[in-house]
Amino acid sequence: MAYQTITTETAEGLSIITLTRPEVMNALNTQMRAELTDALRRAAGSSRCVVLTGAGRAFCAGQDLGDRAQIADIDLERTLRDEYEPMLRAIIDCPVPVIAAVNGAAAGAGANLALAADVVIAAESAFFSQAFARIGLLPDAGGTWWLPRQMGFAKAMGAALFADRIPARQASDWGMIWECVPDAEFDAHWRARAGHLANGPTVAYRNMKIALRSAWDRDLDGQLSLEAKLQGECGMTNDFKEGVIAFLEKRPASFEGR
Repeated sequence: MAYQTITTETAEGLSIITLTRPEVMNALNTQMRAELTDALRRAAGSSRCVVLTGAGRAFCAGQDLGDRAQIADIDLERTLRDEYEPMLRAIIDCPVPVIAAVNGAAAGAGANLALAADVVIAAESAFFSQAFARIGLLPDAGGTWWLPRQMGFAKAMGAALFADRIPARQASDWGMIWECVPDAEFDAHWRARAGHLANGPTVAYRNMKIALRSAWDRDLDGQLSLEAKLQGECGMTNDFKEGVIAFLEKRPASFEGR
C-alpha cells in the first residue's frame, strides 16, 4: 500500500510506521490520520509488534495549524469523532504490542498519540507538551483520559493548564512513559525492544493488553474473572508449552506466536 504522509516497513514480524511530514514536524492533517489508521489496521493483521515513530526532528507536532483554510472551517467535534477516534482505536485495539518511539517533539495531539501506545520509548532530547491551552483548547486525542492515569491528577492538571514542555527524562521519572534513553542509543534501543516483542508470546501479549486496558473499568471481582478467562486461553497455546519446557531445560524460549 502506497501512502503519501507515512511510510511503512515490515520484516520478521515487526511493522514500523513512520510519520513523514518533517517539514511541518509531522503535524497531523486529515490525510495523515486516514493513512495512519489504515496502516495500523493492516499491521495488526500481519505483524507481531508495531512501532510508530517520526521522521526528522519531531515525533508529531499535533494538529496541523498551518492550513488556514482547513482550520477556519474545522468542526473540532466532528474531526475528533470521525478522524482521531478511529486512529486512536486502531492503536488501543491492536492485538499486538504497539511501541511509540518518540524521537523528538511530541506536542498536543501528537503527545497523546504517543501516550495511546502500549509502550513509549523516548530519546533524551525529546519532550512532551499539552500545548492546547495556548490556542484556547483542552487536551484531546485521549489526553484527558491518559494524563491523570499515567501522571496522577496533580501533574496532569498542571500539564494541561500551563502547557509546559515536559522533558523525556522527567516524563519517565513521573511514570508518564516507559523509558528515556540517550539519543546516541535511541534507534538501536527501540529496535531491540521491538524485536524482543516481535519474537514473544503473541497471545499472552494480546491478553495482557485486554486485561490491563480494561482494569480501570472493572471492580476486583470482575478483573479476577477476566484474568482467569484470559489466562485459560494463554494456557492452551503452544507458546505456554514451549515456555515451560524452555524453563525446565534452562534455555531461552522460542515462541511461535500461537
